Amino acid sequence: MPELPQLLSSEVVYSGRLFDVNLDTLRMHDGVIARRETLIHPGAVCMVPVDEDGRLLLVTQYRHAAGRRLLELPAGTLEPGEEPAAAVERELQEEVDRHPGKVVSMGGFYVAPGYTSEYIHLFVCSDLRESAMDGDEDEDIEVEALTVDEALAAIDEGRICDAKSVIGILRFVRSFNR
Repeated sequence: MPELPQLLSSEVVYSGRLFDVNLDTLRMHDGVIARRETLIHPGAVCMVPVDEDGRLLLVTQYRHAAGRRLLELPAGTLEPGEEPAAAVERELQEEVDRHPGKVVSMGGFYVAPGYTSEYIHLFVCSDLRESAMDGDEDEDIEVEALTVDEALAAIDEGRICDAKSVIGILRFVRSFNR
């Protein structure tokens, strides 16, 4: 197995509200010098909230990069120094007005490790009780409850088409809904 490349330099070429972009220069194991652009993201959480009837709570919201409203699992970016479990409680209250009594990790995944450091932590949330927190002022979120079969059909039909939601629902079905 080849050794890891040596980082020769790293420069922040863009600094934004949600992420930075670094331009790194690396010496590869064979001596070749390579440059890599990396979107540096603080990480996020994604929740599969399950209500008392076994339905999954999803949200519909406008996603500018997609140019339309998407049906998704609730999710959110980690605040500086915030633990994923704390972000789950905050985000679930902001997005679906529920506080989870039970939170179980389903691991996580890198969004696209070829160009971003973003890692999403997945959780199943149950024993939900009403508890609202103010969300971000620029979010326009609607909550939709789907049975597991309806959620799977929405994936098959392309109504649910973002990776975190597809992964979260499929991991939930394989791990918790046999």
